[in-house]
Amino acid sequence: MKITTVGCGYLGAVYAASMASIGHEVLGLDVDQKKVDDLNAGIPPFHEPGFEKVLTEALASGRLRFSTDYSDAEDYRAHVICVGTPQQVDAAGADLTYVHAAVDSLIPHLDDTDVVLGRSTVPVGTAASLRDRLRAAGVNAALAWNPEFLREGFAVKDTLHPDRIVYGLPDDAEEAARARAALDEMYAPMLEVETPVVVGNYATAELVKVSANSFLATKISFINAVAEVCEATGADVSVIAEAIGLDDRIGPKFLRAGIGFGGGCLPKDIRAFMARAGELGVTEALGFLREVDHVNNRRRDHVVNIARRALGGTFTDKRVAVLGATFKPDSDDTRQSPALYIASKISGRGANVVITDPVANERVHAERPNLETAEDAYAAAAGADLVLLLTEWKEFRELDPVRLREVVGTAHLIDGRNALDPETWRAAGWTYESMGRP
Repeated sequence: MKITTVGCGYLGAVYAASMASIGHEVLGLDVDQKKVDDLNAGIPPFHEPGFEKVLTEALASGRLRFSTDYSDAEDYRAHVICVGTPQQVDAAGADLTYVHAAVDSLIPHLDDTDVVLGRSTVPVGTAASLRDRLRAAGVNAALAWNPEFLREGFAVKDTLHPDRIVYGLPDDAEEAARARAALDEMYAPMLEVETPVVVGNYATAELVKVSANSFLATKISFINAVAEVCEATGADVSVIAEAIGLDDRIGPKFLRAGIGFGGGCLPKDIRAFMARAGELGVTEALGFLREVDHVNNRRRDHVVNIARRALGGTFTDKRVAVLGATFKPDSDDTRQSPALYIASKISGRGANVVITDPVANERVHAERPNLETAEDAYAAAAGADLVLLLTEWKEFRELDPVRLREVVGTAHLIDGRNALDPETWRAAGWTYESMGRP
């Protein structure tokens, strides 16, 4: 099948390479010439485990190429919208500028037998408006919505081995049949192994993605709220999480207390969901998400306060080592990163902050030049009055507490991710604090 992916950022590039790896002929389209040149050279524009291998193999097969010329799309049958939908600069809603631009750029090169498929996370009602946009331009290509459910750090796996596939089909029966046939052909290897397919209309498919992200965000903020109560009572949130996670109605995932969620999806998606609910006149239905967002933001300042207390009430002239800058491990994404927020806040209050991250040091230096970066945890912690573990990279989970104690000024560590064993670190001479654990 001949497929274009419109937008070659995180979603589009992974999708393009993955689809080519299962036999499709894929053209990745993007307006950024440098990004296109790098991808054609097999150079990933972001860190994602397994992506470079899939990319280089797909390029070598001849089934994958990237271009900035939309006229190259004219011989392709399916066109997959993979552009970003960031939060608006001055409001909570999603910015659809890139989605509209992608469709408008495709329109001159579409014919009535083509299929346009949306993968981007969009407010409910967007697909219907894009179909109207196509029709107003005299294009009768079928349009369907096929939301993505990628996890950073597992994007290739989630693309090639999804736990479900969602089809959002148009109301018109003939158009729906054309769209479904294209989707079935595109995902034939997944369907052969009986990957569940959920079929609904446009609005249902759009709401599936934001509902999933909102539920995950709620679960994270719930256990973080419980952690605050645990800190006030001496209870252990990790034991509580284990106990309630054994209930199969709840499950254990996303129940690790910490410093909250970040990244380019959950924060902006729950805000866009609330904003769209307001536009639809059902603001109160999602009112609880405001508290989810509030709890999440409060966790960051909570860690700053714990750190200040650990340093005797002041950050002035203190050296603080921060381990981790990305919002999660196995990613170089620093968008809405709790770790980077905390490091910047502490630095702004007078501390000398040295931050280290296995893949994001260059990005930190570019985004926050006031923060000093170090090659590894031992260099960052040299002479430190306090160490903060804020992203649970494998390298940090496996640190030698004895060796680290030998380089610090004061052996005091705050584990913002509850990623380390308290007894091991205390036995090595550390004052060890964590989130919601006595």
